[in-house]
Amino acid sequence: MEYSLVCHSLYAFWSSPVKKKLILLSIMFLVWVYMLYSCVGYCSTMPSLVVDSYRGKETGSAVGKRTESGRADLMSRLLAKPQTWVDIEADYDEPSIRTAASRDLLNNEVETDRADDWDEMRGEQQRPEPSAMSSFSNGSGSKKLPQAIIIGVKKGGTRALLEFLRVHPDIRAVGAEPHFFDRNYENGLEWYRELMPKTLEGQITMEKTPSYFVTREAPARIAAMSRDTKLIVVVRDPVTRAISDYTQTLSKKPDIPSFESLTFKNRTTGLIDTSWSAIQIGIYAKHLDNWLQYFPMEQILFVSGERLISDPAGELGRVQDFLGLKRIITDKHFYFNQTKGFPCLKKAEGSSKPHCLGKTKGRTHPNIDPEVVQRLRDFYRPFNMKFYQMTGHNFGWD
Repeated sequence: MEYSLVCHSLYAFWSSPVKKKLILLSIMFLVWVYMLYSCVGYCSTMPSLVVDSYRGKETGSAVGKRTESGRADLMSRLLAKPQTWVDIEADYDEPSIRTAASRDLLNNEVETDRADDWDEMRGEQQRPEPSAMSSFSNGSGSKKLPQAIIIGVKKGGTRALLEFLRVHPDIRAVGAEPHFFDRNYENGLEWYRELMPKTLEGQITMEKTPSYFVTREAPARIAAMSRDTKLIVVVRDPVTRAISDYTQTLSKKPDIPSFESLTFKNRTTGLIDTSWSAIQIGIYAKHLDNWLQYFPMEQILFVSGERLISDPAGELGRVQDFLGLKRIITDKHFYFNQTKGFPCLKKAEGSSKPHCLGKTKGRTHPNIDPEVVQRLRDFYRPFNMKFYQMTGHNFGWD
């Protein structure tokens, strides 16, 4: 009796057209969810294989843990974050150091820059994530050696320029500084290529490492990769650049000697200490001489760090022309942030929200003795004049 009642109930349930459609729809939905689960799990892991293998050298078992946690959160894997911004702008080695204090300062500048990198990375975690479509498109294309490199200079505005350029759809740039031609050259070009983002036909691959400009071996090494590489140098008033350089170190090492004491070999005689990297980097004509032995001037573009602040669209227009790209980045992409004192993007790459550079950018400079500032201007003047003559452009620093 009970068996017949159950059978009768099942037959009545199944014979109902509405209920039958609900069952079929439920089955189809479950099948669709399973197929999406399988597709996302496979596709989202593919672009990370090379990055994981590279980062695995430094993180070890942490890579495996990250992969396991990624499977637990499919949507975060689907909407993968872009490569974090890193701003390691380390100094080159100097042949001689005047005092133990200045030697400690120089040796610690790399550590200071890396601390800034962590600040940038923390800021990056707050950036909006790119769309799913953008993430999938990044997985297509192929990795190429860079056709253009921002080679300098430290504290000139290279980070701002790179982030502005990344808005352009035909530019794909690696966020981290590879430091291939100064620190990692022994790893080989294939290692370098693997660090680059994938690009489609017609897109330009870029990277930026500001220490290249003052690295003696960098020009020959880049020329050996390709003599057609386009080079971009962001230059800034060398006196202001030196103070900014010092300010960055001071923010992490408050017990370092004063700017004035590091500037001079002998304060009485007024002899400038050119062995201090903060001073040496600003002798642009000397470093440019080294590059002109391997690259013609028409392959090097000099961007004004000052105009990158006062007229970002104008400077970006020059860069886009130099790279042979359509002028897509214009005034409509920028707004001036009064608090920070420099322009910000209305829409950052992969985001629909405004974006400014991190808190490590736009630090307030310490008050420097005006007499020292004037002595530095006198020191740099002949080098600036030579630089203007070499580039055919007056940057107005005097």
